[in-house]
Amino acid sequence: MIIKSLEHLNQISKTISENLENGDCIFLIGEIGVGKTTLTRHLINNLQTQKGLKVTEVLSPTFNLLYEYEIKDLKIMHYDLYRLKKAKELDHLGIFSENEKTIQIIEWPDLIKTPLINKLEIHLEYGKNDNERKMKIRGLGKWKDFENEI
Repeated sequence: MIIKSLEHLNQISKTISENLENGDCIFLIGEIGVGKTTLTRHLINNLQTQKGLKVTEVLSPTFNLLYEYEIKDLKIMHYDLYRLKKAKELDHLGIFSENEKTIQIIEWPDLIKTPLINKLEIHLEYGKNDNERKMKIRGLGKWKDFENEI
């Protein structure tokens, strides 16, 4: 699928956010600057709007590794694993220690080998034009047929 604009990306994120619930995991895969954090920002802000909350700033957790967002009955854990080099470094983060109670959004998930039940993988690539992106979606569990919904 070709994403033609930020508004198009936002519309896709609305569809995803309407289906998100605790226990879900989203892997965001793609080069630096391709739009992983922008998609996350749209997801979180759409969830805040859906729950009647004020929209907040969503930053990239590249240096902090993690930002948490409480959105009423949802807890979002936004990870950026870009700086991690070894799988054993993941153990210290405890990413999946409470995965039934949280939604994990993970940028740069390459080191993760944990099998997950409800996972949505979103692959982003640069498009032909500067404002375009290619998006491929692969879902597992409840997300298995999600690519047909957008």
